[in-house]
Formats: sequence, C-alpha cells, structure tokens
Amino acid sequence: MDYQALADLLFPDVTMTPEDLEKKFPLRDVPQGAVVTRMAPSPTGFVHLGNLVQGLTSERMAHQSGGVLFLRVEDTDAKREVPGAVEVLINTLKHYGIQFDEGATMDGDSGIYGPYRQRQRADIYHVYARKLVSEGKAYPCFCTEEELSAMREQQEANKENTGYYGKYAIWRDRPMEDIQAQLDAGNPWVLRFRSTGSIQNQFKFDDLVKGKLTITENDIDHVLLKSDGIPTYHFAHAVDDHLMRTTHVVRGDEWLPTLPFHIQLFQALGFKLPKYVHIGPLMKMDGTSKRKLSKRKDPELALTFYKAEGFPVEAVYEYIMTLLNSNFEDWRRANPDADPTTFPFSPKKLNPAGSLFDYAKLVDVSKNVISRMDAGKVYRLLTEWAKEFDPDFGAALDADPDFATRILAIGRGGKKPRKDLAVWKDAKDYMGFFYDQYLEKPAFEGKYDASLIADVLNRFLASFDFADDANTWFAKVKAITEEIGFTTDMKAYKADPDAFPGTVADVSTFVRLAVTGKTNSPDLYTVMQILGEDRTRQRIQDTISLLKE
Repeated sequence: MDYQALADLLFPDVTMTPEDLEKKFPLRDVPQGAVVTRMAPSPTGFVHLGNLVQGLTSERMAHQSGGVLFLRVEDTDAKREVPGAVEVLINTLKHYGIQFDEGATMDGDSGIYGPYRQRQRADIYHVYARKLVSEGKAYPCFCTEEELSAMREQQEANKENTGYYGKYAIWRDRPMEDIQAQLDAGNPWVLRFRSTGSIQNQFKFDDLVKGKLTITENDIDHVLLKSDGIPTYHFAHAVDDHLMRTTHVVRGDEWLPTLPFHIQLFQALGFKLPKYVHIGPLMKMDGTSKRKLSKRKDPELALTFYKAEGFPVEAVYEYIMTLLNSNFEDWRRANPDADPTTFPFSPKKLNPAGSLFDYAKLVDVSKNVISRMDAGKVYRLLTEWAKEFDPDFGAALDADPDFATRILAIGRGGKKPRKDLAVWKDAKDYMGFFYDQYLEKPAFEGKYDASLIADVLNRFLASFDFADDANTWFAKVKAITEEIGFTTDMKAYKADPDAFPGTVADVSTFVRLAVTGKTNSPDLYTVMQILGEDRTRQRIQDTISLLKE
C-alpha cells in the first residue's frame, strides 16, 4: 500500500503540515515545573459537582505552580450538545470562582492557542489525520451500522471481546482499489487508528492519584474521525493537549479504560504524554452502602442546586477542598482567617477511591464560612441571591440597606460569632420578622392564660424606656417576673419546678413572641433597638389586642 497516496486521496485539501502547527502554537513561556492544564467539559447543559471538583483540582495545580488554566469546550458530539449550554457552562464556572487564564469565553476566544471549541478545529485535526494515514497508522473504514451490529452480535455469541480488531477489522488492509471504489460510489467513511497492541501485553504506568497501574495494551482500531470529518474525543484531546501544551490532564477515573488507547495514540503521533490525574468518583451513603452520585437521583449533583439553595461560593469551595485534601480542615483551624487559595494543595493527597459527599458537613462548613463574613458582605451576597430566587424578599432588603445590614450584624464578629445562617435560603426565616409583611402572628403555649400574658406585656410597656441600656432593660424584665410571682432563680426552679408558676425565661418569651412572632430570635434587646421604639411598642400593643379577642 502506498500510504502517502492514500493520504493524498483522503485529504486532498490539507496543505498545512504538523511542522506548520508546531510553529503556530509554540512552547509556552512558563516557569520550570509550572502546570498547564484545562477544563474540557462537553456542552450538555448539565454542569455538575464533578466538574467543579476537577476544575478546582486543575485550577489549584496550575496557579500554585505559576502555570496556566484554560477552558476548552469539547463539542465534537453534536448529538449531545444543548443549545445555550456553552453559555450556561461558562457562567456557572465563573460563579464558582474558576478563574481561567485563557480559553472559550462568552465573547469568543481569549488566548493564542485557540480556537478553544473543538468543532472549530477540524482543519487542525485533519493535518494530523493525514500524517497518521501517510505513515500507515490510520485507515478509512466503510463499514455500515448494520455490519458493525452484526459483528458485535457474532462476538457476543462467541463470547469474544467486542470491538473492531483482529479478523473483525475488515478494512485494515484493503487494497487501494477497494477504497477508491467506495469513494467513487460516494459512500461515507470513518478514519480508524491502526492498533499495534495486544491484550496479551501489559505495562506499568504512573498516575498522580492512582499511583502505579498495570495497563493492558489496546488492540482496538478505534475511530479517529467520524464520517462528518469531526474527530472523536480520543483523537481531538490528544491533538489539542499537545498543541495547547498541556502538561497535566485532570479527569474522572471513568476514563481509565481508555488510557491504553490514549497512550498508544500519543506515541503514534510523536507527542510527549502529559501526566494524568484520574480523580475518583463522588459518592454518598445510600443506607449502609456507598454509591456514586446520580444525575437522576441526587439533585445535589447539579451545581445549580447550590446556587438556588443559597450556599456561598466560598462555602462550596471550602467544602470541596475538604474532599480533595483531608488536611485542609486542620489547616483551616490553624488559619481561620486565611485566604483558602493559600492552602498548599497537593494532587497526591486526593483519595484514589473517590470522596464521600456529606451534605450535613457542607452545611456545617457553610455556617462557619458565613460566620466569618462581615455584615456588609453578608448583606451583598444575600441580596444578590434573594433578587434572583426570592424577589419580594430581595426588594425588602434592597429598600433599606442600612436596616438590613444592622440586622445581619447581630452577633457577628468576635471569637465566637453566631452561626444562624447556613444558606441564604435560611435568611428570611431568621430575620424576616424585622419586616412587618413577614411578621407571624404569635402562638403562645396553652400553659398560661391569655390574661396573664397580656398583663405581663402591659407591665413591660409601662416600664419600657427605649433609652435603657441592656442591663437596665433586663433588670426591668426581672422585676416584672417577681411582681407576678414567677422566679428569676433558674437553679431553684430546676431543683423544684412545681414551686413556681414560671420563670424569667417565660416572661422573656412572652415579650419575644410579641415583638418577633418567634420563640427563637437573636438577642431581644438588640432586636428592639433595631426595630425602634414605635414599632416595638406597636407590636406589643397589637399582641395585647389579639390576646383580648
């Protein structure tokens, strides 16, 4: 077979050479040891937690080393692409703080190693396809879907490995005459890799997460170019990672079965193999056993879930860091106020088996993250979330920023800040009572008569002085407690509850329910100071009227 003639026949319009492309995409000017890596998702419209795990791993490896992180859109599978998915992808990754140095953007491409969308790189792939054909490393295959299906059925019946290999690779050594006849007839063809591997052979391979692996050689003649001239992922990623000068490939370990072919393909193309970082799956407990997070079963797999629930980006980031490196939590305890990007991340500390997703732990991490924010930042992030997901509440927050910020400042700061908020979705329940439209009608326990509660509230109003400090205010609450025969001695009450009809805690609860409509709220004195004297008095008076009905 004259392979050069076959290459000319299959790719008559290809005029560029691999040497031309090497000049067009030169080696990067980065420090020695710098990591150049990428996120390369498919535009399916579903951006999931695994994307973020891989993205943060890539981002940390690149930026900690003084390297480059770029975004490449792997859109070679047109059947899976969803309209608008690229925009969703870019916006979602941006929301979660994945900062790309170059790659696909909303406005096109940014960087000299593009295009960064694979369907726009067909001419580039054809250069290398032509090279492989000219070297006898690839060939056209004219098998129909029906022929391939029949082949698969025969292999299954014979209990053989399925695939296009050995005696089943019927177009591997066809003469030029057969190929020319098919082309003259206008029949579609795919370009297949000519494998030289054997499943009888194995070799060692070092993965940065999995460690030393024993790999069985690939013997399948995989498709490189589909009948429309667009490459498969396998071929495209090899060409792109070489020309974009990728040093490390971070991806899920579901790609491990294809690793033998990818190694073989890089060797055939004469490319230096990047280092591989195969990340284990995200799992969750299902009863007493673990299983992978599922798109169908688990809403928490979708990144849109976290935004809608109102998890701050920083909280999701920190939680993922706990999944990636187990020593992150110890580092955070030792560095409570440090920027998380200063944590010395290491891919070698990734769990080879994958990580266990724990929603309760995420909530706990989020509480800690929010508790460290100042009131101004909490207000800004909460208002942004509410405007999108709870517009009425967002409008209330936006109407008086100073009022809302004072509310959110309650118990904030100091060594032991309050941790009332885990997600922005909690905020309305936590602080909504400050706004009259969200104030709930108080529900008092049936333990005490309405007349007694009304009497307590009247006494409170009579003694209430908005200018009182917190100690004077509470002294008056204690005085009312003793006036009605309740006790302020909580130890005595716990020792003999039947000796007293109630305590100062009950009196405080009567006032709290009248002012806030809730049995639990932030510090009541501070709440009244923020509400102001007129609104505080009006709420108590309204409650007294309700009790008389």
